[in-house]
Amino acid sequence: MGTAQVTFTAEELLASHDYAEPLFANGIACHGGFDEDGTYVSPRTRFRGPAIEAWEAKRVEDFGTDPLHIPIDAWPRSFPNVEQTKFLVRHGITEPTIAALTRIGTVEGFGAMMRFLPLPDFQTLFVESIEGTATEHIPKGLFEAHARDEAGWEAEAGHNTMWFAARDIAFENPVTEDMTQQMLTRMGIIPPSGGAPDMNKIRQMMEANRVLPSDIPLEFEGVLGRMIGLLFIELSAFHGFTWAEGVLSDTDLFAGEGEAARIVSYIRADETPHVGYLGVALSEMRDRTWKGTTGATYDGDEMIQLLWDRALADSMFLRRGEILRMTMNEIERAIGDRPDRDDLLEEFFTLGTVRRLDDGTLVEVQADGREVRVALDGTLV
Repeated sequence: MGTAQVTFTAEELLASHDYAEPLFANGIACHGGFDEDGTYVSPRTRFRGPAIEAWEAKRVEDFGTDPLHIPIDAWPRSFPNVEQTKFLVRHGITEPTIAALTRIGTVEGFGAMMRFLPLPDFQTLFVESIEGTATEHIPKGLFEAHARDEAGWEAEAGHNTMWFAARDIAFENPVTEDMTQQMLTRMGIIPPSGGAPDMNKIRQMMEANRVLPSDIPLEFEGVLGRMIGLLFIELSAFHGFTWAEGVLSDTDLFAGEGEAARIVSYIRADETPHVGYLGVALSEMRDRTWKGTTGATYDGDEMIQLLWDRALADSMFLRRGEILRMTMNEIERAIGDRPDRDDLLEEFFTLGTVRRLDDGTLVEVQADGREVRVALDGTLV
C-alpha cells in the first residue's frame, strides 16, 4: 500500500525551492534558479515533482497498467536540422533561425491561456474515484503552474521571454517581427481580420469535429483534446531543444559564449513536469470507466484512443506539412536571388532528410516509414 502524499493544495503545487542564486537571462529576472552546487532547479517543483511520481505510483498500484505510450522516437525531427541551420548561418542566412526562435517564444507565451479553459467537474465524469490523482489536481494548481512556467508570473519571466533572450544573446539583439497576430491566426484563435473570436463558430466547429459519444460533455472533450495536443507539443519541443542547443552552442557562429544554449537547457528541464503530469492524468482517465450524461458508461481506453489517434494524425501530418512548407518558404525568401541560390539549396538538402522534387513538392519520410508530401500551396499530396 502506497504511503506517499497524493493530495496537495494549489499553494504547494505552485511552490518553488529556495534558491541560492536566481536566474537572469540577458539581464532579465526569470523563474527558477540555482542550488548551492550551481545546478539549475526548475520553478514550482518543490512539491509538483514528488506529486507526479506519487500519482503515477498510485495509478500503477490501483490499476496495474502501463502508462500511455508516448511516441517520442517516432516524432519528426526539426527542420532544418542542426547541420542545415549552421550551413545557412555560415552563409549569412540568419533570418530563418531568428524567425524560428521568435516563433517558439511566441507560442510558449500562449501557455497563459490554459488558466482560462472551462473545466468540468472531473469526478462526475468517472465511475471510480479520482481522489489523490493528477486528474483531481488539474484545476487545483497543475494548469496554473503550467501556465506560469510558459508565460511567466508577476516579476519573473517565463519560457516565452527566455526564448527571446536566447535569440537576442546569440544574434546580438536582431531586429525581429512580432509574430503574435500571425501565430494566433494560424491557431484559429483570432481571425485574420483581427478582433475577438466568434465563440459560437468555434463551438460549432468543435461539435462538427467530435469523436466521442454525444452524451460526453463537449467541454470535457475540448479539455482532453487540449491536453493531448499539449503533450504532443511538448514531445515535439524536446526535438526542438536538441536542435536549439546543438545550434546555439556553436561559439564560432553565435555570440554569448554558449549562454543562449544554456538558457534553452533550463527551459528543457522545466518542460519535464509538463510531460509528467499530462501523461499521468491521461493514463488515469484511460484506466477508468467514463459516465455520460445519459447514464451510459464507456471504456476509458477506447475514449482516450479516439482522441489520441485524431491528435496524432493531425500533429504528425497536417501540422507537419504546414511547418515544412512555412519553413521552406522562409528559407527561400531569406536566400532571395543570390547568384549562388541554386547551389546553396542543393547542398542544403543533402544535409537533411527532407528532399524537394522537380515540381517543388517537399517529401519527408518519417520514422515509421510514412511520407509527408507537401505541395507548393501548402496542401498535402
